Amino acid sequence: MKLFQQLLVAPAALGLLAPVAANAAELNINGVSDYASSSEQVTSITQFSDVYPTDWAYQALSNLIERYGCVAGYPNGTYRGQRAMTRFEAAALLNACLDRVTEVTDELKRLMKEFEKELAILKGRVDGLEAKVGELEATQFSTTTKLKGKTTFVIGANAFGGNAKNINVFDASGDLVGGYPMPKSTTVRGIFNRAITAAGDTKNTEKMATLANSNLGATVFNYDQQLDLDTSFTGKDLLKVRLRTGNFQNSAFGFNASTGIGGTYATASGMETAFEEGTIGNAITVNRLFYQFPLGSDFTVTAGGVVRQDDMLAVWPSAYPADSVLDFFTYAGAPGTYNLNLGSGAGIWWQKDAFSISANYVSSNGNFSAPTAFDGNGNRTCTDADGNFVAGGIATDCSAGTGTVQIAYAKDNWGLAAAYNYSSQNFGNMYQGTATPLATQVGSLGNTNSVGISAWWTPENAGWIPSISTGWGLNSTSGAEDTTLLGYDFDSATTQSWYVGLQWADVFLKGNSAGMAVGQQGFVTSLGLDGNKTFSNRQASDAEDVLVRDGQYAWEWWYMFQVTDNISVTPAIFYLSRPLGTATQGVSYNQFGGLVKTTFKF
Repeated sequence: MKLFQQLLVAPAALGLLAPVAANAAELNINGVSDYASSSEQVTSITQFSDVYPTDWAYQALSNLIERYGCVAGYPNGTYRGQRAMTRFEAAALLNACLDRVTEVTDELKRLMKEFEKELAILKGRVDGLEAKVGELEATQFSTTTKLKGKTTFVIGANAFGGNAKNINVFDASGDLVGGYPMPKSTTVRGIFNRAITAAGDTKNTEKMATLANSNLGATVFNYDQQLDLDTSFTGKDLLKVRLRTGNFQNSAFGFNASTGIGGTYATASGMETAFEEGTIGNAITVNRLFYQFPLGSDFTVTAGGVVRQDDMLAVWPSAYPADSVLDFFTYAGAPGTYNLNLGSGAGIWWQKDAFSISANYVSSNGNFSAPTAFDGNGNRTCTDADGNFVAGGIATDCSAGTGTVQIAYAKDNWGLAAAYNYSSQNFGNMYQGTATPLATQVGSLGNTNSVGISAWWTPENAGWIPSISTGWGLNSTSGAEDTTLLGYDFDSATTQSWYVGLQWADVFLKGNSAGMAVGQQGFVTSLGLDGNKTFSNRQASDAEDVLVRDGQYAWEWWYMFQVTDNISVTPAIFYLSRPLGTATQGVSYNQFGGLVKTTFKF
């Protein structure tokens, strides 16, 4: 019993036993005599026949009896708690309790003397801790902000194969695709990232794989660094700032493939690690800046100048790791619907138990004041001669905006989600790396409506049964005014995608995991040109038809070693069956890659 608690007995007893009767001044000598003559102290409140748990002082009386054993009753086994107490009776009871306090105090003094050395050591340690706490308080960064970091190293290489030759992609006039006739057009080369001009002589009979290996076959060592500053003012809100830098810009694992020869042959091997890293290597950029707060008990609001679509969704519809290998497998099978648009935006979600509804809008050009611009001929445009945006705003023709609505049902180990997305023409619907070159191109020729359906399940216990994630996406693009494709006026296009991802937990050792995924990145399934021509996956019937065989398959396999709580090493391999899609129909062209990814979290 602590000394402080023991010293409280005296006032507690006085407060409990103070006179409560109008005739307290009358001396009841017989009562005091009876009380004082009782030589047996009770040890349990149940020994009193007239005290019940419903009495208002029951707990206080019980504490005095059990802790100090200083309460006695009358010889007949009663306490007579309703009777008035005289000062003599109060003095007798208080004296008995104080005697017990004195006994406990003596015992404490003996123990303090016996453990005097140990107490001195503890006091010194407490003083040292107080000094360190004071130093931390004086030098701490913030009382409301936490710094979290993630560093990723990637070392790997790619190899290309197949019998496709440069001359079979386009001839000098640009009227051949994969050996099949198509309308002559100078715009077709832009669709496939200038495959002919980047490779050199159009009459070269060297295989594309040989050229690709000579330009992208080197082993590379890239890095990505992220620093998150998470601030909370109420304990329930979040102000997030993310700083980011890296050097994937000239790597086949990055997303800057539209420049240089990397864009010609490697368009689908971008890693999730490199996504949104920026176009300038080793430059620090602000990758996130938004504020999120609860609104009532069921709603959450998010808004910011640099916020991403998935930051404003109540549920991410996949159990497959978001930082595995290929970026495509992190979109829940629907890269057109979950296109992860980043920019100025706001969103809200409602969540009640397992159900949730989310809605958000993001404009990647929301920081521009000019709603439109004009080229040298006086025509309206959103970009300059180099393709850089010079106009935008919120909900304008140049906003590059996307709107998303998601409905989800998510339990502890399984869930379903359906989402709809509207992407304006200048956003482009799908990123390079998540779709074939043709699918990426048609998404930028008009406004796109997309739907995605995803589901996931995880086992309750780790074992040979993996978690399963799957998803499917469908995108429909309506051509904007005066847009052309393959020499025709572009009317519409349909693209699709899907994936299945498996992950095993605690493989061989607790904390280690393994996974694999297979799917088809966004690919064109039909084209509508000139208002009356629809081209799909079939043989061309005449010289003016275009054979659309755009689909390709992607696989990845990986194993993650959890070296420590903060360090993991992940070797991985991946295979792309037709990274250029319809550009290599009738011939073969594929890509195989291997890498080791090391991640540090702090």
